[in-house]
Amino acid sequence: MSAEQVLKERGIVLPECPSPKGNYVPGLVHNGILYLSGQGPLMADGQFATGLVGRDFTVDQAYSHARQTGLVLLSAARHVLGSLDRVERVLSVFGMVNAVPGFGDQPKVINGCSDLFVEVFGEAGRHTRAAVGMGTLPIDISVEIVATMAVRN
Repeated sequence: MSAEQVLKERGIVLPECPSPKGNYVPGLVHNGILYLSGQGPLMADGQFATGLVGRDFTVDQAYSHARQTGLVLLSAARHVLGSLDRVERVLSVFGMVNAVPGFGDQPKVINGCSDLFVEVFGEAGRHTRAAVGMGTLPIDISVEIVATMAVRN
């Protein structure tokens, strides 16, 4: 089943691709690789989830923020490619978690995005990954994620 069919069948609706707030693009393709800019948890109300994981959010809440961020990344990919069916494979995910000092469950949080990619792309959604903690993120978002994908012509 294609990625677009999976989204439709499971009732997964992608948010609008956010406009860049500077001199960069949401993503670009170079030599068959799609590089996606970092995105955050844009929620259904149009606001970003802001605050610290471990203080303002539980691991489970932050997992849902990472999933929502994955949806924004998929929206950016569709915006650049025209269809998610052009994604051959998710190559890499770099996840950053805005957390309290001493927080160590970054991988559990970023699983929200990783699990989404496997749900949408199947085995081709499995990827390399880093999940790290940050002292702060732009506008105090709880999660920021960058992704790289191989693209079919």
